[in-house]
Amino acid sequence: MAGIVDVAREAGVSTATVSRALSGKDYVSQETKTLVQAVAERLGYVPSASAYTLVTGRTKNIGVVVPYVDRWFFSTALETVDRELVKAGYDVTLYNLSSGDDHRNSVFSKSLPRKRVDAVMCISVKMSDEEIAALAKVNKPIVALGGPIAGAKSIKINDTSAGRLATDHLLAMGHTNIAMIGLDEKDDKLFNVFNERRAGYETALKLSGVEPRSAWYKAVSKYAISEGYSAAKQLLGDPHNAPTAIFASSDELAVGAMLAAKDMGLKVPEDVSIVGVDNHELAEFFGITTIDQNVTGQAELLVRTMLQLLDDPQHAVQDVVEWPISLIVRGSTTKAKTLP
Repeated sequence: MAGIVDVAREAGVSTATVSRALSGKDYVSQETKTLVQAVAERLGYVPSASAYTLVTGRTKNIGVVVPYVDRWFFSTALETVDRELVKAGYDVTLYNLSSGDDHRNSVFSKSLPRKRVDAVMCISVKMSDEEIAALAKVNKPIVALGGPIAGAKSIKINDTSAGRLATDHLLAMGHTNIAMIGLDEKDDKLFNVFNERRAGYETALKLSGVEPRSAWYKAVSKYAISEGYSAAKQLLGDPHNAPTAIFASSDELAVGAMLAAKDMGLKVPEDVSIVGVDNHELAEFFGITTIDQNVTGQAELLVRTMLQLLDDPQHAVQDVVEWPISLIVRGSTTKAKTLP
């Protein structure tokens, strides 16, 4: 494998110039930089990570903190973040918090404060005041996805608006008997996105003169098709008091609701209209009307924001950027039946 001396000899420059040209920190003419990079690539030279750190003060490593890796939102965001960071020349150190409180405490009290990363990215991690204080000690740029964190630049959707948009669509179709399936959020380590979506659902109903019914809100314990299936069966099981539409606060729950309706002999959307949130790949497959939040786009913006802050810590970035949402109408919703 070629070394820095080989690159310098082939390019006709000093080893110091090679180091500066490949680090990008100190001034080197564009012509020299292009030459050195081309020679290094041709010879297969890979800069030493430790040498790069000594020259630049950076590790080219980003810490990414997630509460779970086996759920759609987190895995989709993580896949995008990893792809974009590698493309930009960075390594990724993953901190998965799903292993319990002891592991989580170790991440914030020991792992991150070691300062072996250039920046920290948090994907839907709601932190305690103590954890935020520990993260601040890292003294590195912090960016967050899914909810606001003190001291971080955050990107999130307006979940209340998502709930309103989904419910308004059903109301516009003439539905007034609208139920909702949401998450039973009691974990203070998660952002209350489903509570916000419920608030939007109830606001839309009240503004249309429809009083929300507590019996038509079904809380489930996790994002899962099986949970949506069970909740929808309960909602649709009463032939005299069943809703004509369901707002499922995730597409996985919406898929479960569609399967429950089918097993009960109901047709979607003729007998019951269903709306989800996310624009999960399953939503397109099942033809579900949904609120698109474009998780990939959010994660790409998260990486761009972080790279801008690394290049210029004073770069002007909003503390919280609200990512736009949109309604995608598919075949799971239609106009309410007209009563005889």
